[in-house]
Amino acid sequence: GPTAPALDRLMGDGRFDLSDELVDELLEGYDPGRPQDITGPDGLLAQLTRRVVERAMHAELDEHLGYPKHSPLGRGSGNSRNGTTPKTLITDHGRVAIERPRDRAGTFEPQIVPNGDTRFAGFDDKILSLYANGMTVRDIRRHLREIYHVEVSPDTISRVTDAVAEDVKAWQNRPLESVYAIVYLDAISVKITDAGAVRRKAIYIASGVTLDGERETLGMWIQKTEGAKFWMHVLTELRNRGVQDILIACVDGLNGFPDAIEAIFKKTIVQTCIVHLIRNSLAYVSYKDRRAAAADLKTIYTAANADAAEQALDAFEDTWNAQYPSIAKAWRSAWEHVIPFLAYPPQLRRVIYTTNAIEALNRQIRKAIKTRGHFPTDDAALKLIWMTITRQDTGLRRVRDWPQIRQALEILFEDRLPTNH
Repeated sequence: GPTAPALDRLMGDGRFDLSDELVDELLEGYDPGRPQDITGPDGLLAQLTRRVVERAMHAELDEHLGYPKHSPLGRGSGNSRNGTTPKTLITDHGRVAIERPRDRAGTFEPQIVPNGDTRFAGFDDKILSLYANGMTVRDIRRHLREIYHVEVSPDTISRVTDAVAEDVKAWQNRPLESVYAIVYLDAISVKITDAGAVRRKAIYIASGVTLDGERETLGMWIQKTEGAKFWMHVLTELRNRGVQDILIACVDGLNGFPDAIEAIFKKTIVQTCIVHLIRNSLAYVSYKDRRAAAADLKTIYTAANADAAEQALDAFEDTWNAQYPSIAKAWRSAWEHVIPFLAYPPQLRRVIYTTNAIEALNRQIRKAIKTRGHFPTDDAALKLIWMTITRQDTGLRRVRDWPQIRQALEILFEDRLPTNH
């Protein structure tokens, strides 16, 4: 298997020099049929972890004492080395036994693995990653046992995941931009235990696009049901966190939603999600008529302007009103908030006519929670959803065609854009 002398050379002078020659020496005698020699509990990576951690601890002790081992500077210093204490770390490569150096005064606190810690840096991240992917505590324990050959207690896993509670709180209360070009507002339903019974609750999510075209999830809130009154609370909180203006708000067709937005952000243009409207409309249509009705609806939202869209709606009503009178009625009822996007260029239309941007995030959240059945508390639900959101936000990219969209916004909302942006 991998040779001990090569490990000594690697760590012998305190420098980390992984040349190709040294790697070849480390792998001397490696049998491709025995990958456990590299990744197993006693393999090369576990040995490297042990040597690196022990060397780092001794270097930290040198710094703590103020002199290296065997140095005459230690005479009469009042503190000195006092042997080692065995300790077992849980790492990505399984359990690794190390020797932790001590000092006589008992004041040495290593930084690489603090006193009391048994999980090496990165292992907690592994637990959080598994949790964020929707795995339950039982699933995580089984995974760690099968992959890393370690037993981790349910209490340990809970403590690791609970540690993000402060991060959730800080994220939810962080200051926001003063102006957002677009904000998408939507809600998803999750099952949570409340007063001894499992109930459905609404998780409200606000996602914004900055004036630089970057997507950002602004916050999440929990309530028993979705309603315009609570959306007003959400919008008030956004204002209290520094948002002074929203140019365009994209929402579903919830009754009272536009009024709630305009009560807090009076100048905001409210755009009803056309995809929501189409979906709700086709729910009334029989299967045999659905394709034809969808094609006729498309002539409305792809019209050149609001006048042409209204003519298309008239034509739709003439064709379908006898069979499905509620469809045209629903479009006319929402018309004021259906047509704003028709006044904009195609690049901006494409971004605001649907809440797909936030629905893509909602799909990731549903994927993470689908194995849960239900959550024991509101906090447990918010914790998992926050992990999903932050992972998703990390991968978000700038909105497509943003230079052209920004140019259109500067013309349409010239008096509302910050002069220094």
